[in-house]
Amino acid sequence: MTEKTNVLIVGGGPTGLTLAVDLARRGVDCRIVEQAPEPLGGSKGKGLQPRTQEVFDDLGVIDRVLATTTLYPPLRVRIGRVPVYQGRMHKLVTPTDAVPYPMVMMHPQWRTEAVLRERLTELGGKVEQGTGLTGFEQDARGVTARLSTGATLRADYLVAADGGKSFVRKALGVGFAGETREEERMALGDVRVEGLGRDHIHVWYRPGKGMVVLFPMAGTDTFQMLAPLKPGVVPDQTLAGFQRLFAERSMLGGVRITELLWSSLYRVNIRLADSYRTGRVFLAGDAAHVHSPAGGQGLNTGVQDAYNLGWKLARVLAGAPESLLDTYEEERRPVAARVLGLSTDLLDKKTHKRDEETHQLMVSYRGGSLARRGGDRVPDGQVRLADGSQFRMFDLLRGTHFTLLSPDPAPRVVDGPEVRAYELAEPYGAERHTLVRPDGYVGISTSSAEELAAYLAMV
Repeated sequence: MTEKTNVLIVGGGPTGLTLAVDLARRGVDCRIVEQAPEPLGGSKGKGLQPRTQEVFDDLGVIDRVLATTTLYPPLRVRIGRVPVYQGRMHKLVTPTDAVPYPMVMMHPQWRTEAVLRERLTELGGKVEQGTGLTGFEQDARGVTARLSTGATLRADYLVAADGGKSFVRKALGVGFAGETREEERMALGDVRVEGLGRDHIHVWYRPGKGMVVLFPMAGTDTFQMLAPLKPGVVPDQTLAGFQRLFAERSMLGGVRITELLWSSLYRVNIRLADSYRTGRVFLAGDAAHVHSPAGGQGLNTGVQDAYNLGWKLARVLAGAPESLLDTYEEERRPVAARVLGLSTDLLDKKTHKRDEETHQLMVSYRGGSLARRGGDRVPDGQVRLADGSQFRMFDLLRGTHFTLLSPDPAPRVVDGPEVRAYELAEPYGAERHTLVRPDGYVGISTSSAEELAAYLAMV
């Protein structure tokens, strides 16, 4: 018997989980399968950019995330016990009305995923661990997927969030142009350490041997250890191997790695999929783009892929024109291309400094088919309504709806998406009507009620 669902998500990492949460809160029937028998245990992607924190605010998980995050501590670079540099990766910035989450926060990936899984459970969903996709075919009406459990599943759409080695992307024959830098590899692991404080990111460099870095992981008693490798070196990914790497590069006595909880051999890959959509199948996250670790862009870009795609899938399933789904690639692929260029530049310059370019708050969809004198992120801040009451902008936007901001009584909208209209004390921007998309970007800014209605018919 063939099971049915609206959307099948392949991959239970941050991208797939974000999409599953977004669809579940919209009442869309979806399944999320993950071939790994249990959730990831590693810190891996550990930096949450300001824009990702805003996404998590909308999804209802930001308080849980911030409860166990910290700012990135200062860097302390030493040769043995001799300090040679101390400074911060990120300039300290205080929250403002417009930007409530201005700093990159440290949050190990395993915990980010745990928070999203918890939220998905609250919404009635779950990750089907130990369930892989073994094959699929698509036609004009949907996708037939075969699962490793032996089940056959019929879905309206399939979204591949199955990582850089994506089975789905390869099966589609979609190109993945770019490079793998075999000469730039590193041993990565989560370790417990005795004799070391947690108030700094510790960096040691030993001429001729190389560098080793220990990041104190927020809300844990562990460190993420990172050690770049020389070309051709095959690391010993055991506790003893990590102990030797640390000892020979730090030259410290009295500091000891006592436990290895997770490890990985990381290669720098810089690649972008030729297409994000093939019929009813979409690529998102690392399946669509892989980055160098510089700038902490990979996980964050994937989360925002999902945030862009979720509302569009829900709208088309509710009857919006199928062409709306073409705007996913139109909007997100250029963003990934820019971010790949940024992270690669940071890698090549070997700089640890980060600034607002990496925060992803400046991502814009201007010039796209869904941006009519719009396309930019709507900042937070106080909004005064015509009756004198005041609200935080993000409180008005939070949820699955479109938001109409206008000084006029709300124009009637017939047979369109859910729109929450707020009568303002004064116009928001240069035009009388500003319609904000469900993902917090301005869709259209206009003084014409007819133009507004035409836009809503398109989405």
